[in-house]
Amino acid sequence: MASSSSSSVDMDPDVARRLFEEGATLVLLGVPQGTEIGIDCKSWQVGPRFRGVKMIPPGLHFLNYCSVNRPNCGGEVGPKTGVFLSLKARDVLLANWDPKEEDLDFSASQNEEELSRIRANLQDLDPYLGPYPYEVMRKWVSLTDRLSDEVAISLQPLSGRVCAYSDVVPETQYRHTKDRADQPRNDTACQTMREGLDRLPKMKEREGTQLRFSVIPEKTYPPGATPAQITQCSMDLTYALETVLEKNHQQKPLNLLGELQFAFVCFLIGNVYEGFEHWKRLLTLLCRSEVAMQKHKELYLGLIAVLYHQLGEIPPDFFVDIVSQNNFLTTTLQDFFQFASGPGVDAALRKRAEKFKAHLTKKFSWDFDVDLDDCAPVVVELPEGVTVD
Repeated sequence: MASSSSSSVDMDPDVARRLFEEGATLVLLGVPQGTEIGIDCKSWQVGPRFRGVKMIPPGLHFLNYCSVNRPNCGGEVGPKTGVFLSLKARDVLLANWDPKEEDLDFSASQNEEELSRIRANLQDLDPYLGPYPYEVMRKWVSLTDRLSDEVAISLQPLSGRVCAYSDVVPETQYRHTKDRADQPRNDTACQTMREGLDRLPKMKEREGTQLRFSVIPEKTYPPGATPAQITQCSMDLTYALETVLEKNHQQKPLNLLGELQFAFVCFLIGNVYEGFEHWKRLLTLLCRSEVAMQKHKELYLGLIAVLYHQLGEIPPDFFVDIVSQNNFLTTTLQDFFQFASGPGVDAALRKRAEKFKAHLTKKFSWDFDVDLDDCAPVVVELPEGVTVD
């Protein structure tokens, strides 16, 4: 397979032999030439001899791929599909390319007889297996060190596929004529954009294809809250954060950092925009929870480390295009640094936050010390039935 970036790292023959013997192997058969395949932070275009990837270190990995039309058919690249794989030493996974679905079918990995045959012929397959890209392993580990196999599997769709584009189907199938009779007619021109949109069938994501992120409550305050409590919970999101932790990560609160990393990897490598949106929501929740910052020292020390590596991997022009829309990142982190400097925050966390702030200021020229607009109104949602004279 042809590399799309830097050349592989020179490796001592003894180390390479040990990695070949102890590393996991992905045998991927029938993948068409030109298909883009990547594992973790590196991708390639498949050549005619490609049969898979060898010498993969044990642990969690993200296999991703997209079909490509032949050059004489336009050469367009299809949407990316990703699969999180938990691999052990000497694991062998077998998948066959399904040309109809343009997807990898891993069902052969359940066939012990077929796997035994593959294991017996690994030496013969060796010339056709590309080595794991160890030159990017440090980067991959830094982006997923808080993401356990269990958390990744619990967050990815039931289908096992993380897809760049949602797989949608009509909410109603309209199998019968009487079902279609009530729908808007399409044999006349639309007079307005709204009319045109109303004529489109209502769509929903296909069952089993949705990412299973933690649900962040729309209301950031407890039931029965007074207007004063609602205002407080709108400025300090601790109640909403504690709700998410209790419902999703009660036993291991630090797994929320794993979810933050999962969302980031889905976006950065898998091209899943929903991952970016969830990353933003989680980051807002964490950075704007003042009381939680005083309570969960380890969670916030971990958050700084996670953000350090994530922001180091985002391309510089990305900030201009997406992250800096409405100054999301700078304003969110400004709140974080303000809360982290409070008197109730652990001294070690406060010091770590100050160093992180200095690092970001130097690297990105962000100014976190500009005056906040203290006069800006706070929009408060009042409970049902409560009115203000």
